[in-house]
Amino acid sequence: MKYKYSITVIIFSAFIVFAASAGAQESLFKTSSSVGQELINALKIDKLLSFCGESVPLNDVEIKERLERELLYALDNNDDVILWLKRSNRFFFHIENVLKKNSMPDDLKYIAIAESALKPLATSNKGAVGYWQFIEGTGNRYGMKINADIDERRSFFRSTDAAIAYLKDLYALFGSWTLAAAAYNMGEEGLKAEMLVQKANNYYQLYLPQETQRYVFRILSAKIIMSNPKKFGYSLAKEDLYQPLQLDQVEISGNQPVPIYLVAQAAKTYFKMIKDLNPHFKNYYIPAGKHQILLPKGSATGFAERYDNLLLQWSEEKKEFTYTAKKGDNLSNISTRFNVPVKAIMIWNGITNGKKLAPGDKLIIYSKILKPKNSNDKDNTAGNPTLKLP
Repeated sequence: MKYKYSITVIIFSAFIVFAASAGAQESLFKTSSSVGQELINALKIDKLLSFCGESVPLNDVEIKERLERELLYALDNNDDVILWLKRSNRFFFHIENVLKKNSMPDDLKYIAIAESALKPLATSNKGAVGYWQFIEGTGNRYGMKINADIDERRSFFRSTDAAIAYLKDLYALFGSWTLAAAAYNMGEEGLKAEMLVQKANNYYQLYLPQETQRYVFRILSAKIIMSNPKKFGYSLAKEDLYQPLQLDQVEISGNQPVPIYLVAQAAKTYFKMIKDLNPHFKNYYIPAGKHQILLPKGSATGFAERYDNLLLQWSEEKKEFTYTAKKGDNLSNISTRFNVPVKAIMIWNGITNGKKLAPGDKLIIYSKILKPKNSNDKDNTAGNPTLKLP
């Protein structure tokens, strides 16, 4: 009897497990069905759609399909969309102001979303860089500095000015903002050639490289979602958004490179903050010349005096930490001798991989072994900021 009872319990338990499993599957199916229906509803555009005032011909089923593909792709990447919405609160106000100042359509701001998702260090496999994804040739044409030390394609303000100027020129060339956007993606010469060969001047009717055929629809998808995020399930409170940029700007000039950490100390902040606010400086130094530097809001007060004092101290102390290379020296044995990493020596001296030392070369090495001659003297810089060596 006990044995039969156990069998009954086992059978009953198995039934419960099966029923629970079936219920879970049914629940999952309902959830999937619900999500699928929500996506279907999201694809419904209940009013006329335009880009920069130019109608999108959604009555053409092929055009509708191309838009729906990009809209679904965007909605399948929730993390990206959330970051679009958060970052746009930080950056869009400036783009909108520049567009308004130039009497250009507000929709052009969504190009920055399609290009980089508003990431300063975004790069492409074709060598495009920055918020607006300029290739080097176009960047140079629009006055941006691009060299071993500086890449202004990474500067939000500088690259935005260049992008607006470029788009304005493209519109003057093609007479259509939709074609201007396509040309921004593939280059004006390439677009002109396709229009000439195909004898067509309508973006939606042109057979273009796949990336460009999708490009305007990616921009439109960003516009559709970001213009009404709640419709797509994104409800962000004001405190969820990244705050608009609040910055000070100062000018520095000099005849030699200056370490960024020194600028950070003068601004009463840290190295990373200065690098993040000025991503166009590629290395650890601000090169010789005149430069506009962005600082955290409030940092400009007293900056000039602190900077001048720190620069003077740095110039003097640099002499005390200078080592003259001897025969047989290399970075490895110098690193061991002074107990500092090879990488640090390379950064301090702007040395690139593969460079060989020669006897007589001067190296800056901030090591306790190379103590300043007056290290035991009393501090005679009372009242001045203290230079913190790296």
